[in-house]
Amino acid sequence: MDIGLLLLRLAGGLILAAHGAQKLFGWFGGPGLDVAGQFMETLGFRPGRRHALMAGLVEAGGGLLLSLGFLTPLAAALFVSVMLVAAGSAHSGNGLFLTQGGYEYNLVLAALGLSLAFAGPGAFSLDAALGWTASGTWWGLAALLVGLVGGTMQLVGRRRAASDDDATAA
Repeated sequence: MDIGLLLLRLAGGLILAAHGAQKLFGWFGGPGLDVAGQFMETLGFRPGRRHALMAGLVEAGGGLLLSLGFLTPLAAALFVSVMLVAAGSAHSGNGLFLTQGGYEYNLVLAALGLSLAFAGPGAFSLDAALGWTASGTWWGLAALLVGLVGGTMQLVGRRRAASDDDATAA
């Protein structure tokens, strides 16, 4: 079981961290901060560059935390939050499947992170090495709640920023 948890942590964590590096540094064929910021503006996140920076930091930080199995419930909350924002702002109108620009990838990564908050990071983790056993039903529910609140706050702020711009233009 511990090897399976390690594989899940590494796969999901490193993938999300790489997405953060794409936004922050333009690594792995990514757009970098300026272009990512321009895209964030088109989604209603203003100022776009600041939102791209925060999204990149959450993705990179949450991914690295999960990969290491360190502060696993926090990493799970970050996964849920950033994937909720991505799904809600860029993918939800396109249905489920990624081939149509849908949110399936976001859903899978959020579920992966959240599953590890419920199950725990396993024996091959920094949490285990430090003797920290924060996992189980309550930790999983707390990670879900924190992630949902954080993501929803970003989505609500996006709508407000877009409507403020519309009111200013009128």
